[in-house]
Amino acid sequence: MKDIVKTTGPATQREFRDALGRFATGVTLVTAEGPEGAAGFVANSFASVSLDPPLVLWSPARRSARFDIFVSAPRYAIHVLGVEQFALIARFARGGPGFDGLAHERTPEGVPVIPGALARFDCRQVACHDGGDHCIILGHVERFVLRDGAPLVFSQGAYGGFVHGG
Repeated sequence: MKDIVKTTGPATQREFRDALGRFATGVTLVTAEGPEGAAGFVANSFASVSLDPPLVLWSPARRSARFDIFVSAPRYAIHVLGVEQFALIARFARGGPGFDGLAHERTPEGVPVIPGALARFDCRQVACHDGGDHCIILGHVERFVLRDGAPLVFSQGAYGGFVHGG
């Protein structure tokens, strides 16, 4: 099969997005305390940056109604979701109930956290960089938790699980 080369621009924006969607990612829920209480943001733009010091990044979209809460949050938690936590996506989507009626805890710093994530990274924001229509938030991981399980994965507009080969 021959590669079809495209140039980025307004006419190919949808195809560019489709090409990015070929990269399967994990699904995270980022939580922070906002002016009106606990807030959550589903994001697949998460990556490790450094082990020493322990740094991670994530990138909220500027058009999100919750953007200001997260770029101004001095502390936040990134939850790597397990496949059985799929329902959290709709809960924290636009118009979803968010934390209303959801059992949660708080870190010693007051950040709302949801028990049972596959992994959780409790972070202190150290930088926020311009990233076009997103902001790249760099966080120093102060503590983390993890458990065994299968990750929730997003690829080509769909959610699913990951099967470990044997």
